[in-house]
Amino acid sequence: MSTTGTPKTPENDPDTDTGSDTDVLVVGAGPTGLLLAGDLAAAGLRVTVVERRAPGISNLTRAFSVHARTLEQLDARGLADELVAKGTPVSEMRAFGRLSLDLSRLPSRFPFLLLTPQYEVERVLERRALSTGVDFRYGTELRGLRQDAGAVTAELAGPEPITLRARYLVGTDGVRSSVRGALGLPFPGASVIRSIVLADVRLTEKPTGMLTLSAADDAFTFIAPFGDGWYRVMGWDRHRQAPDSEPVDLDELREITRRTLGSDLGMHDARWISRFHSDERQAPAYRSGRVFLAGDAAHVHSPAGGQGMNTGLQDAANLSWKLAAVLRGEAPDPEALLDSYQAERHPVGAMVLRSSGTLVRLAMAHTPLQRTARALATLLLGTVRPAAARALGMISGIGISYGSGARRAPDLELREGRLYELLRKGEFVLIAPEGATPPLPRTTQAATHSPLRATWTDPTRRDALLVRPDGYTVPPQGRPGR
Repeated sequence: MSTTGTPKTPENDPDTDTGSDTDVLVVGAGPTGLLLAGDLAAAGLRVTVVERRAPGISNLTRAFSVHARTLEQLDARGLADELVAKGTPVSEMRAFGRLSLDLSRLPSRFPFLLLTPQYEVERVLERRALSTGVDFRYGTELRGLRQDAGAVTAELAGPEPITLRARYLVGTDGVRSSVRGALGLPFPGASVIRSIVLADVRLTEKPTGMLTLSAADDAFTFIAPFGDGWYRVMGWDRHRQAPDSEPVDLDELREITRRTLGSDLGMHDARWISRFHSDERQAPAYRSGRVFLAGDAAHVHSPAGGQGMNTGLQDAANLSWKLAAVLRGEAPDPEALLDSYQAERHPVGAMVLRSSGTLVRLAMAHTPLQRTARALATLLLGTVRPAAARALGMISGIGISYGSGARRAPDLELREGRLYELLRKGEFVLIAPEGATPPLPRTTQAATHSPLRATWTDPTRRDALLVRPDGYTVPPQGRPGR
């Protein structure tokens, strides 16, 4: 971020730092917290991350897929190509035997779904955060917080009790968020599906498709390869609704797979097996004063579509530049800019709840009417190209835009290089014809300092485009969002 702008003093800015220990305290070192912390530290801010776990990346895979829009965000941080090189790109999604969705049609540098374990995403994000100077406090958890006009005071428990005063605090600490609990915010919703068996296994026989979702006889199975000989397999049986605490073994998953696919594919050597349930919940507010929620602390969805981690990472990309602009005195209207995080990301969280919930309910279809609805939905998506394109746009994140009028910017080829390479500096990018100096829009989304300048390669382009640090366009003045 640029360092230009009016210096902040107690007399001209009530948000002036008056004795904080850190600019931003991030609670939770999962993917969302790591991306957020790295962005803020790269902008020159003091960032502290506290995490209940001991140091080291968890060896549990949990999430396993990175969608195209998330890869674009990682590309804007110089991290995408490394992940793609180690992961498995999948250009086709198959479901219910007849449905095939072609991801190669996505208008992105990453026209695929990347299969890679969550720990690989965490690894590159943690490395970046450390390189930018983030202060990590592992084995430490939040016990309470209080706010005043200038900061948040956090009570932390770790090797020894400690109190930290931060100008802002962000809870990225998961579905059981201590931050959300300390704020007293509700987390309304319900369990959408129970007793899912999940394992990472070896297979003697390869599935027919790269991604396989099959449903039959009140059960479904999902299979995805990691590309290194291991497969993620999830299975569900309507007639076996056990609590999460009940032991699970590979025979249970083999039996579900045989029912849905006709074969257990020689499943063996599980390195991890677990039983879990999936909730659909969303906090009504992502902001409370100087405290924000992001990722699973703000919303949690069914695993269908693999959107959980991706939505959290995109929350972080949206919030980080806004906090940085406010803390560096570069926001013309700080409160409006911070409020725009809720306005832009809360509807996205609600949309993901609906789309992932629809997918899992189709897989769970039980009655003749429900199965007919599934067959019709499969037919629609398989034969009507605009419907398929819209569905892929929502799931991949490529089709997401904001009510503020901000739209995803494609990775434009400019005279100065690719747009997303330019965005690695964490700045606004103003694209204009050669020699033109268009005025900046007077909106809460535009910073007060001068953006990076870039030039169209097409000499016939006479318009100007201002792109935010998160890769979304600032709408022209006088053209509000829908």
